[in-house]
Amino acid sequence: MLIDTHAHLDFRQFNNDLDAVLARAWKAGVGAIITIGIDLKTSRAAVALAEANDGIYATVGFHPHDAKIADDAALDELRDLAQHPQVVAIGEMGLDFYRDRSPRDVQRRVFERQLQIAAELGKPVVIHDREAHTDTLEILRRWVAASPPQPAEHRGVLHCFSGDKALAEAVVKLGFYIGIDGPVTYRNASQLAGIVAALPLDRLLIETDAPFLTPHPHRGKRNEPAYVRLVAEQIAELKDISLEEAAQTTSANAQALFQLDIDLDSPPVECC
Repeated sequence: MLIDTHAHLDFRQFNNDLDAVLARAWKAGVGAIITIGIDLKTSRAAVALAEANDGIYATVGFHPHDAKIADDAALDELRDLAQHPQVVAIGEMGLDFYRDRSPRDVQRRVFERQLQIAAELGKPVVIHDREAHTDTLEILRRWVAASPPQPAEHRGVLHCFSGDKALAEAVVKLGFYIGIDGPVTYRNASQLAGIVAALPLDRLLIETDAPFLTPHPHRGKRNEPAYVRLVAEQIAELKDISLEEAAQTTSANAQALFQLDIDLDSPPVECC
């Protein structure tokens, strides 16, 4: 069984054929998909999708691009929404100093507030970090030091990891997982390939970030959860292990982090 731990199933790219997309995922051996909220609207949509479909779970959060609209009232509503039983994490949250679509001080404030909500509710976090590695690591270190004691495997994941090996080792030491997406299959991704080869398999998660970051050989087309298998195959090749071992371990990692109520030994969900 494979688990796609990061997709955006409510995005407009799936408006016309989501049922077919899910059918292909289940057929490819995907047993669960976590669909990600990036603001209140998408967080509500993620919860609705999780309610309506077996095998789908939700997160709720404010992406750093949308931090500028995350006022106190919005964050209070997010906290209420996060207590839904199908919500398995807070996020996508974090810092993006590449696009800078929200002021950096606002990004930091909203990031820290969501981390606080996660600690209060005992939920793991899904972290977005683009060109903001130093600030992200500093904020996470402070959060871990201040958070109530909890198992390290319940802290969170750095989604679509884009840092170097030193950053990967630092966040793993703090108890976080590393999310690996389609770019690991690209020919120019030698740094990411080296990080995957060096890190313990039990600290890796597989993701698509669908509809974005489509893996080779489908690069340039819409991404979808079925293609998470290509990410797992590349991880297996880089670590010189079987696809079965890569799938089994990364799925067990996802189950541990997100506390998913699934049987990893059961067949994937059957479509319709």
